[in-house]
Amino acid sequence: MNVALGGTFDPVHDGHVALFERAFELGDVTVGLTSDELAPETRHVDRYVRSFEERRRRLVEELEPLAEEHDRSFEVRELTEPTGIATEPQFDALIVSPETTDGAERVNEIRKERGLDPLDVEVVDHVVAEDGERISSTRIVQGEIDRHGNVTPEREGRDAMEPVDDDGDGDADS
Repeated sequence: MNVALGGTFDPVHDGHVALFERAFELGDVTVGLTSDELAPETRHVDRYVRSFEERRRRLVEELEPLAEEHDRSFEVRELTEPTGIATEPQFDALIVSPETTDGAERVNEIRKERGLDPLDVEVVDHVVAEDGERISSTRIVQGEIDRHGNVTPEREGRDAMEPVDDDGDGDADS
């Protein structure tokens, strides 16, 4: 089975890992990573987003061990439009989070218009942080939690337009 998913993935956190895990359980994975131009358009909060190349490098570091564990292959491709790669004929399933189900419906409408079979849509629930709220990149950037959902009262948030230290080494990553 060929599985697609997409996002900005900056920074990658345990909620993203849950999406990746489900994708690799189903088949070989293609991750659409938002382009530098598209990434700001997909944000609900205006904030700094690392470059495509930096996000791609970090994403590959996360995906490699998961692919190996599940004996699957993966590819990371650039997304230049919100419906992205999932409208291409080779995919069988699409992995989404609860807030992106509308996008999955739009993908299947486009596929139908093109005479393609609809994708099986797998909705992966949010991963909850230590404080009971969902883990999100925005919360990590704001200094509320780390990438695993641990509350980080000792951390300060950062300016929305500055890089965040998401690997815990004490310096802002760019």
